[in-house]
Amino acid sequence: MSPQEPPRRRVPGPGRARTGAERARGAARPAARPATRRPAPARKPHTIRLGAPKPRLRLVGVGLTMVMLVFVVRLLQVQAVDASAYSAKASENRFASYTLAAERGEITDRKGVALATSVDAYDITADPHMFTVQESKAPDAPEQAAALLAPILGKDAKEIAARLKTKNTRYVVLARRQTPQVWNQIKGLKKVFAEKATADKKNNGPGANVLAGVFNENSSKRVYPNGDLAAGILGYVNAEGKGGGGLESSLDKKLSGKDGELTYAQSGGRRVPTAGSSEKPAVPGEDIELTIDRDIQWAAQSAITEQVAKSEADRGYVIVQDTATGEVLAMANAPGFDPNDLSKASSAAMGNAALQDVYEPGSTAKVMSMAAVLEEKKAKPDTHVEVPNRLHRGDRLFKDDIDHPTWYLTLNGVLAKSSNIGTILATGQLGPTQPESNKVLFSYLDKFGIGRSTGLNYPGESRGILAPPEKWSTSQQYTIPFGQGLSLNAMQAASVYSTIANGGVRIAPTLVRGTKGPDGRFTPAPAPAKNRVVSKETAKTLAEMLESVVDDQEGTGTKARIPGYRVGGKTGTSNRVDPATGRYKGYTASFAGFAPADNPRITVYCAIQNPTKGSYFGGQICGPIYKKVMEFALKTLQIAPTGTAPAGLPVTYEPGVRPGLQPSPQPGQ
Repeated sequence: MSPQEPPRRRVPGPGRARTGAERARGAARPAARPATRRPAPARKPHTIRLGAPKPRLRLVGVGLTMVMLVFVVRLLQVQAVDASAYSAKASENRFASYTLAAERGEITDRKGVALATSVDAYDITADPHMFTVQESKAPDAPEQAAALLAPILGKDAKEIAARLKTKNTRYVVLARRQTPQVWNQIKGLKKVFAEKATADKKNNGPGANVLAGVFNENSSKRVYPNGDLAAGILGYVNAEGKGGGGLESSLDKKLSGKDGELTYAQSGGRRVPTAGSSEKPAVPGEDIELTIDRDIQWAAQSAITEQVAKSEADRGYVIVQDTATGEVLAMANAPGFDPNDLSKASSAAMGNAALQDVYEPGSTAKVMSMAAVLEEKKAKPDTHVEVPNRLHRGDRLFKDDIDHPTWYLTLNGVLAKSSNIGTILATGQLGPTQPESNKVLFSYLDKFGIGRSTGLNYPGESRGILAPPEKWSTSQQYTIPFGQGLSLNAMQAASVYSTIANGGVRIAPTLVRGTKGPDGRFTPAPAPAKNRVVSKETAKTLAEMLESVVDDQEGTGTKARIPGYRVGGKTGTSNRVDPATGRYKGYTASFAGFAPADNPRITVYCAIQNPTKGSYFGGQICGPIYKKVMEFALKTLQIAPTGTAPAGLPVTYEPGVRPGLQPSPQPGQ
């Protein structure tokens, strides 16, 4: 052992371990000679033993099975249990549907001239989903889009923004029936914003486009080429494309047709052309041909509008009717309205006052009283009627429109001079007592159509007011014969004179000649109802008596004369019931008649409500309108004069020649 080596301790070998005694003895035993070092035996390599593989494989298999089971259950739920719901949701998001608006039918006059037609327009629509932050990339996309669209569409920006925020829908309508110019403005803005968004994306920006979700749909817009002409008849179409008044409303089902539907696949608000589509085509509406003649309507409307303005009246109406067919050739109201721009129309003017206003007709109703007297053979045109200045009947003292000495008039003269007292005396002969006379007179008024529908079936039409005779008050028994105490509309009044002109047969008035379907086939309107009111002889006699009103110097309708034509007519000036107070205030001036009187073809009726400037007598302000409109209608329809001379029935008589109808107390009050 070298001096540098440390002493070695003897380490027990790998044999058995020494006991404590041995260790003690070994401690006292002198150091033994160092044993020769033996190399340690080589260690056996450590063997890694794996666990049994089968349990682990089972565990993995169970796990995979559970995962697959979850997928299978979910798949069954999606494809079987909730398949319809998911399919609907997928279709909702993928497919877009919109209505194919049917083209609304035209309304034309009797010659085929368009009075109401439709032109191409666009409904401006939007997809609210495309205005969300995720889709638009702008936090205030609805507000930005609304600010851009509001001035173009003429709508409130807040209203548009609210529509663009609508939830649970992919379709909202922002504005209907906009002109192509409006859509072109929006399309130009969309292009600008689309280009801006593309450039922004290239610069790694969000690429926001706040107008990407705005679209258009083909539609149509109702247009009235003649402005306010015949607006009272036609009515108008509301913002939803439905008839809002007049014939547009009553014939809406025929005019509107049936809308179709187009369904197509879309992505990002754009149609996918390769994904297919389904379309149910729209069925166009029917065209309606009216009995109205546009030119005669223009003449009537111009004349009444001018006179209403000149008289500073509340309103007025003119009816022109074909006496042989009952067709209404014109129905004019003043003031009127322009259905192209309802924002400027007053609510009072938007109806058809000629059918909706009811008023006491006054002396134009006397022709019905005379018809009853003649038909019941209680008097003849030359029967003498002594007319005092005042007549006491019931609880009233009656007078004519002017004070006069005792008039010695024929029955024809009573009508020509429009005597209230003479009419009371004549109708008092209809029965042995006044109640019996009332019943007879009522039966004729009823047959003439008073208190009944005209037959036009026009929306809002009034039937007028005619109480049954047993309910007539003491004064009504004597006022109804000369046109106070009952009410009618202008069409009813015109129909009375058309009945006389048509030989005593009333033909229900008509406004529609027929319809033309999408196939171009014309279907005539049903024939109007007819009923005989008085005999042909009575009607002929009345026509001759009505000529005296116009031709005789004693008549009240001389301003209605038409050179070359025989004209029959009657003036009317009645107390007017103020609709605001229900009391009499002002007057209703009117004139009704037909021509040629010996072979009537045309009836014209005019009425003006509450004229406040100038004359308020019917012969003075409505007689000239009658003349102007009748002349125009005769020329337009090329109706030649008959060339015969008027009958020239007597108006007055010399007192004491022969007895007639004398003013005496009426029995049977």
